Amino acid sequence: MLVINNGRVIDPATNTDRPRDILIDGDKIAEVAEPGRLATVPGRETFDAAGLIVAPGFIDLHAHLREPGQESSETIETGTRAAARGGFTAVCSMPNTKPVNDNASVTRFVLDRAKATGAVHVWPIGAASVGSQGQAISEIAGMKDAGIVAVSDDGKPIATAKLARQVMDYCRSLDLPVIEHAEDVSLAVGAVMREGVTSTRLGLRGMPAAAEAVCVARDVQLAELTGARLHVAHLSAKASLEQVRSAKSRGLRVTCEVTPHHFTLIDEDVSYDSRFKMNPPLGAREDRAALLEGLADGTVDAIATDHAPHEPALKDVEFDRAPFGILGFETALGLALEQLVHAGRLPLGRMIELFTRGPARILGIERKIAAGQPADLTVFSIDRAWTYRVEDSPSKSRNSPFDGKQFRGGPVATIVAGRVVYRTN
Repeated sequence: MLVINNGRVIDPATNTDRPRDILIDGDKIAEVAEPGRLATVPGRETFDAAGLIVAPGFIDLHAHLREPGQESSETIETGTRAAARGGFTAVCSMPNTKPVNDNASVTRFVLDRAKATGAVHVWPIGAASVGSQGQAISEIAGMKDAGIVAVSDDGKPIATAKLARQVMDYCRSLDLPVIEHAEDVSLAVGAVMREGVTSTRLGLRGMPAAAEAVCVARDVQLAELTGARLHVAHLSAKASLEQVRSAKSRGLRVTCEVTPHHFTLIDEDVSYDSRFKMNPPLGAREDRAALLEGLADGTVDAIATDHAPHEPALKDVEFDRAPFGILGFETALGLALEQLVHAGRLPLGRMIELFTRGPARILGIERKIAAGQPADLTVFSIDRAWTYRVEDSPSKSRNSPFDGKQFRGGPVATIVAGRVVYRTN
């Protein structure tokens, strides 16, 4: 048994924001009580959370764990250890592995590896098309039976409107969300950053914001046609957000996520440093302003990291040649506190909702701090000073533009299925 004492429990799912003690028995929450009421529980281990926030376990909807096939950049073991350090109790692993997770056998492999080596829950996402090649629909029903929580061809969009409609129709019958990497490939081909003054100055080929917005518009219309649950991944452009806002106003089942790097950095921050190369690329100032507004007004449903590790040999090349992607797990909460809470843009409870209730609802599950619920909890500080040093990360990769950044507030402990899997010294 574990008793968490003296913490400030903030749970958007139960509209709770008050001091509470939490009793954990095995992998479940046994009781949530007024402070001091659990002091007499026999045989208990105690965790003093005085001065700390206790929240439902953070869920990351969008992560790349690279296993199977790209273990030189990350494994399920190293990636989930990094996720635990970031306060995440569950991560959704994208299917662009080698082989692609487009059938039940690969799904089962991922889950078996996660059970054997994972520090946090791993919820696989299956490929929408065979090999993510955009030619034929994948074995979605079989993957759902094996344990996927959504489908996506992430890393690229679902190739055609016809295929996207087929996938949405099928997933509606299975009650699975379709997660879209929104990008019109014909507008994005060869691009390495967002099109604009900075791309022109640097002599780098730019991707217009319309490349994302055009695909979002296509998929919103298909979601309306099919009644499917559409989730737009790593949304980065003002026009895309307006499409989602309009869809929500019409009652469509359309949701979206935003990454910390997109609401923190802009295209003007890009130089020739490949740590700033990601897809979608960093947007303009007006894009970031729109994302911040969407986070505040409820248009954005979740914060997701798009944790995309690449071994140093792949990233330490010319900007044009480097792969897209940055690390995300360990800096997500610190950036959210800095840009959203400390900056006065969002109340603390809303930020927590974006890491907890928001992603849970997208997946069609419930996560809250209540008796009988899974004992997955994130404990964090809103004022502890710390510095992110990428060399200290459990990840195999080092591709973060935030190396050496100082933060105010961040994860203190991560509890998964009743076990403390990470705790600061």
